[in-house]
Amino acid sequence: MLEARSLTKLYGTHKALDHLELIVKEGEVFCLLGANGAGKTTTINLFLDFIQPSSGQAMVGGKNAREPESKHLLAYIPETVMLYSSLTGIENLNYFSRLAIGREHRKEDLSSLLIRAGLPAEAATKPVSSYSKGMRQKVGIAIAMAKGARALLLDEPTSGLDPQAANEFATLMEAQRALGAAVLMTTHDLFLAKQVGTRVGIMRQGRLLSCFATAGVDHVELERMYLNTIGGGMKP
Repeated sequence: MLEARSLTKLYGTHKALDHLELIVKEGEVFCLLGANGAGKTTTINLFLDFIQPSSGQAMVGGKNAREPESKHLLAYIPETVMLYSSLTGIENLNYFSRLAIGREHRKEDLSSLLIRAGLPAEAATKPVSSYSKGMRQKVGIAIAMAKGARALLLDEPTSGLDPQAANEFATLMEAQRALGAAVLMTTHDLFLAKQVGTRVGIMRQGRLLSCFATAGVDHVELERMYLNTIGGGMKP
């Protein structure tokens, strides 16, 4: 569903992303780990066509990310989901889903989507200005579901969430994976990567240096591999 083919991004002489090769299949949650400046957000932005590659290709469902048709397959959930604070949750969902698909959902369907995304039913009719960050993230998930997105791109989605909200978000990601979505997520949270990721990639200085299935490691091993990799390469 998501594929990077020798994807490279240069800013002058600085190589923000260096010939990235990556495939994220449907029903998979791939977590990109790495220090700030490793190339994680650059990768997300290239798939979203927010920036253009210097060379290589970002592919979405077999289409180049620069093609308009690819946008219909994607949903993006940033660290802070931007919603209209004066509107209710259901009004935000109605507005953004109409922008995405060009038609209006029934109010009952919108309410059902918000509940499936984990938002309490009573919160749907309250202004978003009263929402916590975790509640805003759930509206973002509902927007993705309303759009029928087949791939989710998430940039540090649990940053600033309390443990309960982060755990609820992890449960939502597991549900999306079960529905067949391809999920590419950047995070600094090793526990989250192990909890929801099917695979993990560790980046440093624009390069993907290590990639492995989470089923084969525990939390301690993941932390060791991460520290060894970002510290200068894998050690025995």
